[in-house]
Amino acid sequence: MSSSTVGQVIKCKAAVSWEAGKPLVIEEVEVAPPQAGEVRLKILYTSLCHTDVYFWEAKGQTPLFPRIFGHEAGGIVESVGEGVTHLKPGDHALPVFTGECGECPHCKSEESNMCDLLRINTDRGVMIHDSQTRFSIKGQPIYHFVGTSTFSEYTVVHAGCVAKVNPAAPLDKICVLSCGICTGLGATINVAKPKPGSSVAIFGLGAVGLAAAEGARISGASRIIGVDLVSSRFEEAKKFGVNEFVNPKDHDKPVQEVIAAMTNGGVDRAVECTGSIQAMISAFECVHDGWGVAVLVGVPNKDDAFKTHPVNFLNERTLKGTFYGNYKPRTDLPSVVEKYMNGVSFNID
Repeated sequence: MSSSTVGQVIKCKAAVSWEAGKPLVIEEVEVAPPQAGEVRLKILYTSLCHTDVYFWEAKGQTPLFPRIFGHEAGGIVESVGEGVTHLKPGDHALPVFTGECGECPHCKSEESNMCDLLRINTDRGVMIHDSQTRFSIKGQPIYHFVGTSTFSEYTVVHAGCVAKVNPAAPLDKICVLSCGICTGLGATINVAKPKPGSSVAIFGLGAVGLAAAEGARISGASRIIGVDLVSSRFEEAKKFGVNEFVNPKDHDKPVQEVIAAMTNGGVDRAVECTGSIQAMISAFECVHDGWGVAVLVGVPNKDDAFKTHPVNFLNERTLKGTFYGNYKPRTDLPSVVEKYMNGVSFNID
């Protein structure tokens, strides 16, 4: 990392999406220096999240192209813009698709991580500071994605969306904490809060669901029931603490009834990680009356709505939602990394 690049435009390679659903093209892009309140990162590792694919396909979303996708990544700070004090060149960092300005009512509340300034905005393709892009090819602006755009060797991110982490932590492993793992893990640990010895149902056994199951295992839940339409996922899920499995397709009654029968009236907690409306209804209706809590994590289609009978609430069931596992990126992510370094297994190796 050379100080000669500070304040200069950097030319580097990036995977550019020129139009919806078309293969990404490796291009030479120009990455402008960070402006006030921004950070330029050298991205060392990036993974692929399903959300990148959704917006690349742009079937149900507002198309915005050309664009550089990617938001689950780890890197090193190359330079910082004016006014940035919590980061310096050489720091190891995770860019995050949501942020923490530290000043707004959400950031000042212990109960929220939904920063007014920096919460996720999938439609914005420019930087907040000046409504311009920091990427260009031969003078043509290339749009950003959720403020991160990590499918590039260098990227510029708002400083409030960058968590400084322990430099001893392996970036190739902890990069997945910047999105899916924290989303699922926090949904269970921070929101569902299962008690030791309790039962938890996890709907959807993709990366987020597996992280939610891991959260249940770390919390000491004794019965962790995985629910998925793909039975081949069940074997992998055992590594994350799942010890019982239900495939709704194997039953001729609603899966919430199957789970209620298995658990003497319902599970103590349920975490829904699919975005399917039917799964959301099932997750809520499968928790035990009197104390059951269901947590919604999956993102539905924008026109979706679901119905459930109000008596399900009157019988003392609770329905909650979560965003990014209720973690504040700058405040909380470093300690999640420390847990991993101190031997709490998140199974991300």
